[in-house]
Amino acid sequence: MSDPVSSAPLPVARLDYQQQFPSYRYWRVRMLATSLVGYAVFYFVRTNISVALPVMEKSLHESKENLGFVLTVGGVVYGISKFINGFLGDRANPRYFMALGLFLCAVMNVFFGLSSSIAMLALFWFLNNWAQGMGFPPCAKTMGYWFSPRERSTTFGIWHTGHTMGAALVSVLTGYLIKYWGNWRLCFFVPAGLAVLGSLMILASLRDTPESMGLPPVELYKGEQTEQELEAEIEAAQPYWKIVWDMVLTSKFMWIISVANFLVYTLRYAAVFWGPTMLQELKHVTPAASGWMQFSFEIAGMVSALISGYVADHWFGGRAGRVCAIAMAAMAAIVFAFWKLPPGHAALTTTCYIAMGFMVYIPQMLIAAIAMNLGTKRAAAAAVGLTGILGYASTAVSGFGVGFIVDHTGWNGAFEMMIVCAIATLVLMALTWNVGAHHKLPRESAFPVEPTNVR
Repeated sequence: MSDPVSSAPLPVARLDYQQQFPSYRYWRVRMLATSLVGYAVFYFVRTNISVALPVMEKSLHESKENLGFVLTVGGVVYGISKFINGFLGDRANPRYFMALGLFLCAVMNVFFGLSSSIAMLALFWFLNNWAQGMGFPPCAKTMGYWFSPRERSTTFGIWHTGHTMGAALVSVLTGYLIKYWGNWRLCFFVPAGLAVLGSLMILASLRDTPESMGLPPVELYKGEQTEQELEAEIEAAQPYWKIVWDMVLTSKFMWIISVANFLVYTLRYAAVFWGPTMLQELKHVTPAASGWMQFSFEIAGMVSALISGYVADHWFGGRAGRVCAIAMAAMAAIVFAFWKLPPGHAALTTTCYIAMGFMVYIPQMLIAAIAMNLGTKRAAAAAVGLTGILGYASTAVSGFGVGFIVDHTGWNGAFEMMIVCAIATLVLMALTWNVGAHHKLPRESAFPVEPTNVR
């Protein structure tokens, strides 16, 4: 009779790659820092338009509706570009792909600053936002390959601070360019110069996947999976397009979070594009002060990204949808309070506006993290691209739509629309209440046995 102990299957060995590859930690920090700073600079040549809008309206004698059309063209194109470039980004070297995109954005900003007609402004903002779509896919690939699923919400929250800081800094920069020079065109020329420097930094510092540098996959390095488990999870034997079809295009949860992303981006860009105008016209805030308030809005988003990523991973076990639902309940209440607050209450106005920034960036960040995990690292950029195309299609509402509503009905209609978006997002994210739960690590994950056939 066979010994039941000896006939039992042996645990799969997990090699301690952290001891074998001490440089891995350095490269992870470098990849995170480079993609964080690089993507922040993309925002210098995208959200620089918000503070310039009120001055452009007066200088060019254009209506909010026409300028909103420029914003809408740019946003819709960015969403399409992000989707298409997601497929390219999954396969391209992030180093060159991202650097080229940022350089093209710099060129388009220069041409935009030299233009005066709505047609030319729309054309160059179209081209700028197409190049903007080359920014996030390489970051998604970098995050997918250098950081494991169990740490992705937390790490993605850290990465998210970069572009919120970029949006915040460019708001202050453009606010002072307007204050001291009064020339809206400088809001595009100066950031363009910074973007050229940013593209050179990306070329110098960013790299491709760990495997391309002779390092093991991050799941093995972190001791979370064996090579066999990893191959089974990402369906390594399957063609890339089958992974995209099965895990992205036909996943019901991918479509739920994508529609939610449409609503979240409507909220976000209603504030990003029209926030300074809203503050100046409705709350009687000066242009320089509105720039600082926009800065604070973005900084609040940076803080919330750090907190919510950690909370999703460590308090909710990876169930990020729960955090999003709670944030949107609070967002609806805060927008209502901001709407009803009369002019002349500077402290309360600032507090409400900052709180809006804190809440809206929670689902904006976590939906991308959910998408990356649903698509696995093989199709991470494509997954985020799907959420992105719906997210930036929202500029039809947050750009042209808000401009049209305000021109014809005043700001009340815009606030009503924002509250509806927050409540609808709450409902959708509640449908993902249990999505993304972390799997428990097996007991043998403490590297008990070193295999003899390690490659």
